[in-house]
Amino acid sequence: MDSMSGIPMFVQVAETRSFTAAGRQLGVSSSAVGKAIARMEERLRVRLFHRSTRSITLTAEGTVFLERCRRILSEVDAAEAELSGLAGNPRGRLRVGTPQLGGLMMPAFDGFMERYPEIELDIEMSDRMVDVIEDGFDAVIRTGELTDSRLAARRLGSCSYVLVASPTYFKRHGVPTRPRELEGHFCLLHKWTSTGKLDRWHLRLDASEPELVLRETMTSNTIEPLAHAAILGRGIAFLPAFLVRDALQCGQLITVLDDYVNSEVVFWILWPASRYASPKLRVFIDYISEHLHI
Repeated sequence: MDSMSGIPMFVQVAETRSFTAAGRQLGVSSSAVGKAIARMEERLRVRLFHRSTRSITLTAEGTVFLERCRRILSEVDAAEAELSGLAGNPRGRLRVGTPQLGGLMMPAFDGFMERYPEIELDIEMSDRMVDVIEDGFDAVIRTGELTDSRLAARRLGSCSYVLVASPTYFKRHGVPTRPRELEGHFCLLHKWTSTGKLDRWHLRLDASEPELVLRETMTSNTIEPLAHAAILGRGIAFLPAFLVRDALQCGQLITVLDDYVNSEVVFWILWPASRYASPKLRVFIDYISEHLHI
């Protein structure tokens, strides 16, 4: 039983890479955490962590042990859920990370809250690349490529990009007929928060053509302000179609260069693969998969 009691502490240290952070989450001091890990290493006769003044990292043996421990905790969670009867009545706090796309996310979240009133949603909308496990998220909704092997994933859908501006803008400045002409227009650009780099407009160019050099009329670290600026006639924007669907239908925006646009955005929901998927997480994954209208 003593060896079992140390497993949650070991996993917490491995995921936070910090005795202090692990102790804070477990409600004990960092010294207590350090002593518990030292006792575990002594009992196992193996070193689980490389320690320095700046960082804590897993040894090769610690990495193998971590995967085993995660499976053990997952089985314990599953057993507790079955005994407590939660399978038929999802409840509790659910921490979810999403991109800053309230117009897309909130209708689905609102429907979920109505369906499952005993689940408390804790939503963090941010375009930063969070670490799902170390930052303590139950699930995140993310776009782009999947690179973290620790996470399970379900594809939520995809959407093409469009180049858009208002009818008033095109009346004043003309309608571009080839991508190169965009260099003479006012451009509304997305800038990645994590790198500070501008998001490239993915357009089909001739093989001999250099990349476009676009005028930075406006930049934003989220894309919703770009859509509003485009509707107001401030320039041309490169946006996912779901964001401007209503504006296109009512004529506030018009697309251009459709044959040259070569990009789409794919949405995923991700969650820790090694943990037991609690009833509240399972119903959230299923609901969002069905009701997020991309």
